[in-house]
Amino acid sequence: MSATPQESVFNPLRDGLARMVMSKVAGPDPQVVRDRIHNTPGPRWFAPDRPIRRVHGDASMFAGGLRALLLQSLHPLAMSAVSAHSGYRGDPWGRLQRTSYFLAVTTYGTEADAEEAVARVRGVHERVRGSSADGEPYRASDPHLLKWVHLAEIDSFLEAHQRYGAAPLDDAERDGYVEDTARVARALGVVDPPTTQVELRQMLYEYRPELRGTAEARQAARFILVHPPVPLAARPAYAVLTAAAIGLLPWWTRWPLRLPLLPLAEGTVVRAAGLGLTRTIRWALTSPVIGEVDVEKSL
Repeated sequence: MSATPQESVFNPLRDGLARMVMSKVAGPDPQVVRDRIHNTPGPRWFAPDRPIRRVHGDASMFAGGLRALLLQSLHPLAMSAVSAHSGYRGDPWGRLQRTSYFLAVTTYGTEADAEEAVARVRGVHERVRGSSADGEPYRASDPHLLKWVHLAEIDSFLEAHQRYGAAPLDDAERDGYVEDTARVARALGVVDPPTTQVELRQMLYEYRPELRGTAEARQAARFILVHPPVPLAARPAYAVLTAAAIGLLPWWTRWPLRLPLLPLAEGTVVRAAGLGLTRTIRWALTSPVIGEVDVEKSL
């Protein structure tokens, strides 16, 4: 079917936006990465109808990812490990691409590729160890820290999807998403990850006494929110994205990270702007420059 005149006018804009977004998320050749993940034949960890595929394939993940980073930073030992070993300041786009690849390959890739990605991450975790500013030792492979990172991540992706996703999950599907992500968490070394929303909320609550806003956490928040390595032309859109991410955070996280709490604005202006931006990103990602997926090969 040929494009309408209106589509022909907007296609270059959509394609350019898609290239800009995907070059940051997936590297310089996103089509190759996408084809490898989606079109390599073989069994997958998750069937096409599983909730994890709907959540991780939606543009709401951009806001969810920022929220996850901010929430994860509240655990002093996790933040110490990130600050000392992740290179998020020197190579933020590289870190984003590695994280995005891991999420994509474990969600959509073959079992063999997912297992290889997990083994690589576990190998990195085994080498990451040290002491916090207070002298408390940490290991990235510590199941307790791994669980915190997992909880903060999936809670953030789920919250973002429910607010900004194209098709929010119903109650049973939300439980299904938590259960799906437990498969990946166990492979990474998390012991007894949550499999329902109730368990997720309870486990998050149990970590509350360990959380605080350290200087490292606030520095990371300033880097993410105020001094990001984002081109000037993209700064307005990024500002909307960060406002949407902050608006998704629980109220009790705001003061430790020195973030504003503006319920009225977050429920109206920020939400409307976030919905608009997410729809724009979702529209851009329909561009053919991203590549086609052969669903039959991925079954």
